Amino acid sequence: MDPTVVTEGRDFSILGLVQHADPFVQAIMLGLVICSVACWALIFEKVLRIWVLKRQVRQLAKQAETGRLQPGRGVVGAVTAAAQGEWAEGSSRGESRTELRLRLERAMRAAMKVELRRIEFGLPFLATVGSASPFIGLLGTVWGIMHSFTAIAVAKDTSLAVVAPGIAEALFATALGLGAAIPAVIAYNQIAVSLGRTSERAGVSIAALAKAVARGQSEGAVRLEGVG
Repeated sequence: MDPTVVTEGRDFSILGLVQHADPFVQAIMLGLVICSVACWALIFEKVLRIWVLKRQVRQLAKQAETGRLQPGRGVVGAVTAAAQGEWAEGSSRGESRTELRLRLERAMRAAMKVELRRIEFGLPFLATVGSASPFIGLLGTVWGIMHSFTAIAVAKDTSLAVVAPGIAEALFATALGLGAAIPAVIAYNQIAVSLGRTSERAGVSIAALAKAVARGQSEGAVRLEGVG
């Protein structure tokens, strides 16, 4: 069926459905389109940032293998800076290796969480759009159908030619709601899982690094390279 077909003077193309809809339904459609565009922009931004985060976590894993912290960007830089400050305080206070390791690990994990929170910014928006958009679209559909029934009562004609255009316009709002919600829900779940797994990998590397730095300090070998 040609989407540009005009029946009984009504345009059933996407543009026509929007133009002939009730102003309240049009406002809902516009809001859903804006939310959908914002979600896709947010999804692409998160995919890029997670890709960078995974590279940084791999750097931490390599440093854990060698037992030497080196400066870097993002998570690596934050973890290194946290380790530097805690290592200096521990060496000046003469803490034991176990106490220093625990404090190093705690500080590095805190720094990692701060970096992860920055990446998580915007995820609540995806969750909200994913959960609320279908209901917002349904609100537009219900309102549009009520408007159509009112027009039917005024025209005193219940033929399909009179009923169909208004119902089609109303149902288009639900379609837009689902179109915004489905990608948002899928992206939110995938991003949340990816961040959780990456955080676990980084935590393992941080534990190994804290142990190596504490051992190096107690043996008189500095394990923080290029920091200061």
